[in-house]
Amino acid sequence: MINQPVVKLGIVGVSRDCFPASLTQARLAAVMAEVRSANLPEVYDCPVIIENEKDTLKALDWAKEQGVNAVCMFLGNFGPEGPTTMFIQKFQGPAMVLAAKEEGKANLASDRGDALCGVLNFSYSVGLRRLKVYIPEYPNVSPAEAVKELADFRHIARVVIGMRSLKVIGFGPRPMDFFACNAPIQPLYDLGVEVQENSELDMKVQYEKVASRTAEIEAIAKDMEAELGHRNTYPEIIHKMAQLELAILDWYENNKGACDYAVFANKCWPAWQPVFEFEPCYVNSRLTGRGIPVACEVDLYGAVSEYMAECASEMPATLLDINNSVPADVVPEGANLAGCDLRDLYMGFHCGNTCSQCMKSCKIKYQLIQARLMSEDITKGTLEGQIMPSKTTMFRLQSNSDSKLVSYIAQGEFLDIDPCSFGGIGIAAIPGFARFYRHVLVGKRFPHHGAYAFKHVGKILFEALRLLGVEDINTPLPAGQLYPGENPFAI
Repeated sequence: MINQPVVKLGIVGVSRDCFPASLTQARLAAVMAEVRSANLPEVYDCPVIIENEKDTLKALDWAKEQGVNAVCMFLGNFGPEGPTTMFIQKFQGPAMVLAAKEEGKANLASDRGDALCGVLNFSYSVGLRRLKVYIPEYPNVSPAEAVKELADFRHIARVVIGMRSLKVIGFGPRPMDFFACNAPIQPLYDLGVEVQENSELDMKVQYEKVASRTAEIEAIAKDMEAELGHRNTYPEIIHKMAQLELAILDWYENNKGACDYAVFANKCWPAWQPVFEFEPCYVNSRLTGRGIPVACEVDLYGAVSEYMAECASEMPATLLDINNSVPADVVPEGANLAGCDLRDLYMGFHCGNTCSQCMKSCKIKYQLIQARLMSEDITKGTLEGQIMPSKTTMFRLQSNSDSKLVSYIAQGEFLDIDPCSFGGIGIAAIPGFARFYRHVLVGKRFPHHGAYAFKHVGKILFEALRLLGVEDINTPLPAGQLYPGENPFAI
């Protein structure tokens, strides 16, 4: 996928001066042997073992020369907490810590590393410097265990790096009465995200500006036709949609500015259809599928949430309304509900913005709801069908009305059950959803849009949010554990 950071992960060994540096060197070499065996890409070991502050400066020079943008501090023994955390402070990229387990009885007599103890002092020093560092649930690892933690951290770091060099580009104000898509943008700047807001007229001018680039439009149209095949039910709008895709891609290339990555949150109704005479949904689906999320209804935080989900999963994501309940007669007798009951099922829906590779079946249609107010002729261009059965993580990062960042993460599945409805739609099963919906989504005033990854990436997103400084992270609670404010007599 395009529009995502390539994580170059450096592992920097550290050693307290009263321990032999050779102990860290040997243990780091064992980790790197496992890294190579597992084919973990873009992982580099630092030739400098940090024992003092001068070593810290040498290791920083090495990281800069190698283009390292994320780091694991490896305590091969107790480690010097001052120089170790100084490296993280000056490095300024996402950082984690791992510490070496003792190998066995034979090592305890003279080659004990005491790294379990060293992590405690490391943590204290991190606090003194007010740093955010990823510390795994159990940071003391064997070489094989280290590889698993490093693999997870690469995903966490990708989200963090992407967010720190991201621009979210909006076109148009929110649709009328859609207050939920309007939120203070100050917290985005606090995260390091740049914001560019434009008029709907800017997109119209951009659309017309690229109209003369007929060869490029034709190439995109051919690609659309190849993707859709027999599902290309309205061939008369293909070139219009191709022209819009070129217009957005051109804006993407020319407006990232000082940022490396960009996402969009575009106005898509009600004025769009009379002016452009088609729906933008299929174009949005294609771009999101390639790594450039285009959120509906000028949902800036929705676009950012989609981007985080894509960075975490390295797969396309989508943005859906948490839309409607599931009638009992929709569910076939004996259907696998992924451990949920009917109240924990709901339909995730949007007009047609989910990319084709994330759909079980789909074709180009017209937008039924908008056609009630307009006409079928100008509401063609949605990609509709059933969302593919898969694991899913529903996720949202949002500013509340007080400019405080809040978030939620929940894991579940899209079921292989026909939703019997229109749009891009799927039946989601989230364990504990009914209570989670009432006491988190409703209770904490989240908007109707959620981002969906097609993989379980809750751990990755949770840790990325913590590194980004987001503290209000909500997840489903098990039965018997009350949400704040939940009435114990109503259960």
